Amino acid sequence: MGNSYAGQLKSTRFEEVLHNSIEASLRSNTLVPRPIFSQLYLEAEQQLSSLEGGSRADNEEEEEDGEGGLEPSSPPNAYQLPPPPEGCCTTDGFCQAGKDLRLVSISSEPIEVPAGFLLVGAKSPSLPDHLLVCAVDKRFLPDDNGHNALLGFSGNCVGCGKKGFCYFTEFSNHINLKLTTQPKKQKHLKYYLVRNAQGTLTKGPLICWKGSEFRSRQNSANTCSSSLFPPLEGSGSLAAFPTEPAPGTNPSVPVGAQQAGPASDHPSVTTATGPAVFNGKDSPKHPQLVKSSLSALPRPSALGILPNSGPPKKRHKGWSPESKSTTDGGFIQGGGNRAKHEGPSMPCVPQAGLVGPASVTFPVVASGEPVSVPDNLLKICKAKPVIFKGHGNFPYLCGNLNDVVVSPLLYTCYQNSQSLSRAYEQHGASTMQPISEETQLLLTVYYLVQLAADQVPLMEDLEQIFLRSWRESHLTEIRQYQQAPPQPFPPATSTAAPVTSAQLPWLAGLAASSCNDSVHVIECAYSLAEGLSEMFRLLIEGKLSKTNYVVIICACRNAAIDSCIAVTGKYQARILSESLLSPAEYQREVHYELVTGKVDSLGAFFSSLCPEGDIDILLDKFHQENQGHVSSSFTASSTKKTAVLDASGVPVCTNSSTQNLDLGSFEKVDFLICIPPSEVTYQQTVFRVWHSGVLLELGLEKEPVTKQRAEQHVLKLDTEAQARFKAFLQSSFQNPHTLFILIHDHAHWDLVSSAVHNIYSQSDPSVGLVDRLLNCREVKEAPNIVTLHVTSFPYALQTQHTLISPYNEIHWPISYSNGVDLYHESKKYFGLSEFIDSTLSGHSLPLLRYDSSFEAMVTALGKRFPRLHSAVIRTFVLVQHYAAAMMAVSGLPQMKNHTSVETLEITQNLLNSPKQCPCGHGLMVLLRVPCSPLAAVAYERLAHVRARLALEEHFEIILGHPSSSISVGKHFVKQLKMWQKIEDAEWRPQTYLELEGLPCILIFSGMDPHGESLPRSLRYCDLRLINSSCLVRTALEQELGLAAYFVSNDIPLEKGPKNEALESDGEKLSSTDEDEEAGTEGCFEAGSTSEQRGPVKRERSHSHDSASSSLSSKASGSVLYGESLAQPSGPPQGELARSPPPCGPAEESRTPGEIQRLRVSQGPTVISRHSPGLAPQPDSSLRTGRRSLQVPAAPSSQLSSSSSSSSGSSSTCAVPTANVLVLQASQCSMAKACRQPPIVFLPKLVYDMLLSTDSSGLPKSASLLPSPSVMWTSSFRPLLSKMMTSTEQSLYYRQWTVPRPSHMDYGNRAEGRVDSFHPRRLLLSGPPQIGKTGAYLQFLSILSRMLIRLTEVDVYDEEEINTSLQEESDWHYLQLTDPWPDLELFQKMPFDYIIHDPKYEDASLICSHHQSIKSEDRGMSRKPEDLYVRRQTARMRLSKYAAYNTYHHCEQCQQYMGFHPHYQLSESTLHVFAFSCSMLGEEIQLHFIIPKSKEYHFVFSQPGGQLESMRLPLVTDKSHEHIKSPTFTPTTGRHEHGLFNLYHAMDGANHLHVLVVKEYEMAIYKKYWPNHIMLVLPSIFNSAGVGAAHFLIKELCYHNLELERNRQEELGVKPQDIWPFIVISDDSCVMWNAADVDCAGERSREFSWSERNVSLKHIMQHIEASPNITHYALIGMRKWASKTRGREVQEPFSRCHVHDFIILNVDLTQNVQYNQNRFTCDDVDFNLRVHSAGLLLCRFNRFSVMKKQIAVGGHRSFHITSKVSDSSVAIVPSQYICAPDSKHTFLAAPAQLLLEKFLQYHSHRFFPLSLKNHGHPVLSVDCYLNLGPQISVCYVSSRPHSLNISCSEMVFSGLLLYLCDSFVGASFLKKFHFLKGATLCVICQDRNSLRQTVVRLELEDEWQFRLRDEFQTANAKEDRPLFFLTARHI
Repeated sequence: MGNSYAGQLKSTRFEEVLHNSIEASLRSNTLVPRPIFSQLYLEAEQQLSSLEGGSRADNEEEEEDGEGGLEPSSPPNAYQLPPPPEGCCTTDGFCQAGKDLRLVSISSEPIEVPAGFLLVGAKSPSLPDHLLVCAVDKRFLPDDNGHNALLGFSGNCVGCGKKGFCYFTEFSNHINLKLTTQPKKQKHLKYYLVRNAQGTLTKGPLICWKGSEFRSRQNSANTCSSSLFPPLEGSGSLAAFPTEPAPGTNPSVPVGAQQAGPASDHPSVTTATGPAVFNGKDSPKHPQLVKSSLSALPRPSALGILPNSGPPKKRHKGWSPESKSTTDGGFIQGGGNRAKHEGPSMPCVPQAGLVGPASVTFPVVASGEPVSVPDNLLKICKAKPVIFKGHGNFPYLCGNLNDVVVSPLLYTCYQNSQSLSRAYEQHGASTMQPISEETQLLLTVYYLVQLAADQVPLMEDLEQIFLRSWRESHLTEIRQYQQAPPQPFPPATSTAAPVTSAQLPWLAGLAASSCNDSVHVIECAYSLAEGLSEMFRLLIEGKLSKTNYVVIICACRNAAIDSCIAVTGKYQARILSESLLSPAEYQREVHYELVTGKVDSLGAFFSSLCPEGDIDILLDKFHQENQGHVSSSFTASSTKKTAVLDASGVPVCTNSSTQNLDLGSFEKVDFLICIPPSEVTYQQTVFRVWHSGVLLELGLEKEPVTKQRAEQHVLKLDTEAQARFKAFLQSSFQNPHTLFILIHDHAHWDLVSSAVHNIYSQSDPSVGLVDRLLNCREVKEAPNIVTLHVTSFPYALQTQHTLISPYNEIHWPISYSNGVDLYHESKKYFGLSEFIDSTLSGHSLPLLRYDSSFEAMVTALGKRFPRLHSAVIRTFVLVQHYAAAMMAVSGLPQMKNHTSVETLEITQNLLNSPKQCPCGHGLMVLLRVPCSPLAAVAYERLAHVRARLALEEHFEIILGHPSSSISVGKHFVKQLKMWQKIEDAEWRPQTYLELEGLPCILIFSGMDPHGESLPRSLRYCDLRLINSSCLVRTALEQELGLAAYFVSNDIPLEKGPKNEALESDGEKLSSTDEDEEAGTEGCFEAGSTSEQRGPVKRERSHSHDSASSSLSSKASGSVLYGESLAQPSGPPQGELARSPPPCGPAEESRTPGEIQRLRVSQGPTVISRHSPGLAPQPDSSLRTGRRSLQVPAAPSSQLSSSSSSSSGSSSTCAVPTANVLVLQASQCSMAKACRQPPIVFLPKLVYDMLLSTDSSGLPKSASLLPSPSVMWTSSFRPLLSKMMTSTEQSLYYRQWTVPRPSHMDYGNRAEGRVDSFHPRRLLLSGPPQIGKTGAYLQFLSILSRMLIRLTEVDVYDEEEINTSLQEESDWHYLQLTDPWPDLELFQKMPFDYIIHDPKYEDASLICSHHQSIKSEDRGMSRKPEDLYVRRQTARMRLSKYAAYNTYHHCEQCQQYMGFHPHYQLSESTLHVFAFSCSMLGEEIQLHFIIPKSKEYHFVFSQPGGQLESMRLPLVTDKSHEHIKSPTFTPTTGRHEHGLFNLYHAMDGANHLHVLVVKEYEMAIYKKYWPNHIMLVLPSIFNSAGVGAAHFLIKELCYHNLELERNRQEELGVKPQDIWPFIVISDDSCVMWNAADVDCAGERSREFSWSERNVSLKHIMQHIEASPNITHYALIGMRKWASKTRGREVQEPFSRCHVHDFIILNVDLTQNVQYNQNRFTCDDVDFNLRVHSAGLLLCRFNRFSVMKKQIAVGGHRSFHITSKVSDSSVAIVPSQYICAPDSKHTFLAAPAQLLLEKFLQYHSHRFFPLSLKNHGHPVLSVDCYLNLGPQISVCYVSSRPHSLNISCSEMVFSGLLLYLCDSFVGASFLKKFHFLKGATLCVICQDRNSLRQTVVRLELEDEWQFRLRDEFQTANAKEDRPLFFLTARHI
């Protein structure tokens, strides 16, 4: 890169700081001097712009040309390359599909040339020495004379086979010519290509372009282009590419970067790689072709390349995304590490990596002689040097390539740090220069200088250093951009002097001089080759023995610098080279070393250490001496306690507006749990499902559930999974009304894309299985499958391309890392942060430890055996330590010197624990050996030593491998059965949880844990053998997750359960997830009940652990009891039920039988697999996975009372008294285990990584790459913060990581767009062992209950009232089975005045002449607030004929609702309909909103013109396809909850339905019901009651009837033939029933009857078909009640009041009006008017309507409040009236409402004589007002010819005159008789009419008036109060 600065440093400040720092370092006597660097970049105030990096003349070009190459400076108007499609290859010499086009590479390959095409060679300016092969149509090429070439271009790519390029510009982009001038074919197509005699393609004659100039741009210093491949994380030998020699196979071929295989005879076994190579060169404009290394593979299109118009995203943050390295320093972000979960290696693909120009992986163009690697390098150096390519060209290497490793990680890190972060680009920060190459290199040297001898460089550290340096050099500009809006021309940056290339070697040498030779700088004059040769020479001569890092710099005068860094320290080089191996290669390498016997030398070495000769000889000797003296220390069995905690949580991805998932359309829930292929995890999960009760609760199985049935719901993702998964899909397809939950447990495992599988399916069919199954099209598109990913490590599912919306993430139980104490005080969760905290000062015992003597021995042996992998050495050393420790404990004390203190402690405790316990309980030691071959070696060796020491019956050694089941010796099985009271002869432990209390060493192998849960007796977690070079956050946390625990502290028993919820971070967590997640998190938080814990208990929480699904919840104070559900995938602490608890005398006094009985009688549910009779009830069983025997010491009152709680939480078990256990605690290892989590031993590197914190306060491990299958998007990212909640951490990873090409989400281009999220994907995450399995099983049962709840509805279920007041009539219908009433008979029937509708229980009784004065006592009235609460309801399943609210969506009624693609929601029109109303004395204007789809119901003057009328059918119409009567539904406040969807109720029949709404609610109703006709009431009725709506509906319909009669009369239709009926329906009518009556005989009154759901269509068509129907004024039906008596349906028809759903004849009732002022009882009032007018009311008793309880809207929407705004005092009904002109507080409510409410509660003030005096009712003239239940009224009509009851014999206790009209006269009132002292109440609109009424009716003759007896409603004058006058009868 050109450097525009030459000469000297210009900053004296820089010089001064540098010199002072170096001097101080030289004087320092510490081993690691204070880093020079610290002063240079840590002080933000001093903006050392000298560190800023020289600006380059060609800076723009370098930014553009993401190759970081040294392009010559561009001309002023440089040609702008269009950005290549994101993810494509941009390597010189390759096409964008990644295929090699260089002539030298493909000269011998057969190339298909279409007819008419020629092969020609194109010259690329960036590859002057190569020709690129192209196929071009010869018509566009010139003839020999340079003429006749057609204008234009037509060509094909010979690499990828893409055809039909019509423009040379397009073609030149495709073959990556990277031109700086306008592409012209004449300029770049140079030679014809011809085949020679050998058939090889060679350069032929020049193409004769007329007048062409040949200007070949030479560019000798071009840098290496970035790698062609993205990291496929595959591995395998390079030999798979026939055209590329595999390194090592032909030493004469120079290979630029060498393979890091073991030093062995099979060079191709491993290939060290740096995936970063791939992503590395990600400049902002040229992202690599990231689709896996497809260039040499048969199907390049397997992963399509998606073009991207926007600026491509940076793909990688820095060194290797693959990184797997260790310690707080560490270049280890390790290279080829294949994604740990990405399946085995893929031999066809080279690992990204080290390969040089000869290999596709790392094409480099270099000049100069190759460098020869010395033959005996490894032997002399004792380690393979790791060479990191830095800036510029890297020379070829040849010779002994097996002894060096070359990695591109540093190169990638430099490149990433060169590109400005997107954030600053967005601010227009284009003038800020990136950090210069010289500064980068200098900072790297400073970093290496300050690393300690036992530290390894870490890419993340270096990236942070570059970031801080760059930020500080640009502090001013950055602040400016952050504060100000971006400006078109940002101010120029200050030009401070950068480090020049001439000064660089001197400065680097100066820095290195202070570090005691650990960093050595070599300066070269011409090329790096001489520096490398010099380094190899020094290595061979042993002159670099103290040197850990060699920095080689070649800084020529006029060219950019070349550099590389070699790691030569034995410790660092070993770790770094091993970190470049993928897990598969690591396993292969270890296997190879074991198979070939390379490890024998280790064994020989160990034998030589023993003072008395070979250890085995010593063992044999000991065996012979001690034979026959073996004693077993196992004794009696004991019982175990458990506790159960309910987990509840239902994430619901539903939302009525988005219609993602319509829960209403599902009837039941089914599920399938997918788990990794681990037999133990499978058994755990099966057991957990089996004993959770979830199968019963979901209705999937009936009692008793067998284990085989539970297995149907758990799928092990192995080779046989596909067939079962297909059956699952088939089932989901066949059952569209079942909601299938696909639970992907341990979801961070195997994220490999199925496209990778397509290429490598031969090598391993399981690669990409998760993607093939869970992401297949059928799952994604099935509307009834919801996928729930469950994992403790969700990072790889939180990338820019994720399918899961952040709103669908549930973090369980809560963000626990911020120091808030979340749990009940007697329980503490121990996860990673708690383990780290235990190491801080002030803690008694650190739980995390490392073994220094072990590490020292490993390091020493590493130097002695450089060719062996360190995993082999570590395993052999550790096994040797265990063997020696066992011998030392068994009586060979001399062996103590051959083990470490830590191993000795473990072994002593293991062997002694059973002796300290009367029951023989022991502890478990987990020995983690990830590599299976090594685990087998360890098992064999330890078993051999155990046998020779005669310890076979003291402890068991178990080899745990994912693919195999547990094998335990017979003796130990017998012990377990005895402890757990198991009598089944065939029983064998199948999960680790069942090993509770067994003294054992569990050798746990497998590259990753798969969710296996461990028992509470785990005491030591020995992780010293984990692959410490694979530092990725997921891998590290997953290993430490094995030790996660819940610990119970001692608590005084009297504290009892605590239920108060803790103020937790739950709110904070969901702060970003408002609407949708409010439902989901809320459910997850809801029903976790607290439970009581016994004193000394430690519960190990397990992913699938136990009966006690100890789910905690954010809101619960008692989070997660002990066992739990946590690991992502393990099942319950399964059979753990049987495991023994800490022993104590309590249980010894009882027989097992007594204990068994006790545990049943005390209430807690306990399940035993072998006693199905104990299976729990469905509601409580869900949480009781673990079978347990309880210690029967606590009184049952101490049990948690939650067993019967509605949330289904199960109860906890009995708690033993505190003192009993505590006495024994010191003796039983299990009792000890209750109080502390296991102790964890770690490798030193990992220990340092966890305990060192970065600037955010988090352990350094948190800033590692989160998962091997993702990459950072940029080096310029902030650090994670310690205060981040789980939600914020998720958003951080979603912003800063992208999946690698091999990741299954790679093809999902989310870019944060909401539409790229899958609507039915959920993610449940939480720390290991926290309770996630129980959470999702609970989720299933709650979801099931929700579905049932959605298909059920609460309907009013109240018996009819006042039935006892009916006189048994002698009058009977002739036929019980008459379908319709007989008009003549019906007219003779008496009218029943009494109200029977239970909603009027608080209403005044209406007296009639039928009624004798029996009902003296009608009970006390209820309080007004109880009215709603206490009404009885029944829960009913919705039938297929139900009416629905807005939450119902199904395919059938989509069109009806208007949510249909064919209908635009806005397609409705507003029409005015005016008519005059005599009652109101003015013209009324009503507005209709009519959707286009409903216009056929109306008549318009012309299409789109004036609305003329609503069409009415004829009485004679007999069509069965439609309902004749229009339905009107008045509604207020129920736009969401009103039941207006009548599609199913009408059984799809055509009908006219009109919603009657108030003007102010019009918009909201129209939004929710876009396809419904609205009738909008005038604004004057905004505060009116239901009476006004009824009044206007009836007036409108009568007016419309007249219009239709006139219109149709012109068509020849008689007026009486027009259909006169309308339906007025409540908005809560949900279902309709018909009673079928079966009569015993012809005229007999004996009958039986049954009720069934029918459609409203059936009822309406039946009623509309009644003979003489037009003679009935009102028709109705019964209200449904479950206790309907036979006599209520015995009479098929009644003449009585009708309510709720009425069919009204608007013709007959023309002169009978609803009272438009009424709020309550307006239907009773109207019924009485209709009857008194001599009209017929008929109730069909065989039909009934069910009314849904709706808690919002309706009459409850009227609130009576004070007009004085600050008055918070409640208003009581007695304040609703006041004296006129008083200073009473006025109320904001209609006068009529105040009147009605006052009379309902306080009418006894007006009618004191009437109270409970039913023999003397109040006479109510022309109206019915509710005077409360203790006062009866007698209704009379003043109209002439009206029907009234005979009142001649009745004496009334009061008279009510309400707004009486002219029909009421003095003579009318004189007919009635009143008691002395009876009271009168006259109500009028104003005081004036009050006085006029008194005079007109001559009231003063019989009634005594007093001035103080005048009142008014408490309204202000403008609200027109009503006035009353009261008087006493004289």
